[in-house]
Amino acid sequence: MNLSQYLFVGTAWLMAVLIVALVGRLIAGPTTPDRLIALDTVNTLVSGIMLLLGAVYDSVVMVDVAIVYMALSFVSTLYFARHLEGGL
Repeated sequence: MNLSQYLFVGTAWLMAVLIVALVGRLIAGPTTPDRLIALDTVNTLVSGIMLLLGAVYDSVVMVDVAIVYMALSFVSTLYFARHLEGGL
């Protein structure tokens, strides 16, 4: 591994720690919109981790999976936000 790969893996670990903290917010959030924002942030961080690991391991498949994951996450966030608003 070279220096950039170590930086990518270190960043992925940092993002994993942030995900653990956000899961606490997801479980104990005081309101439903707080939980929705925590879920969206977790999905964004998971996508970021996939992209970083795809760069480290030179895997195009991981990037494709991350793009699909991000698209599904975006649609689900819109759906939940619309549901909270009372539009569905």
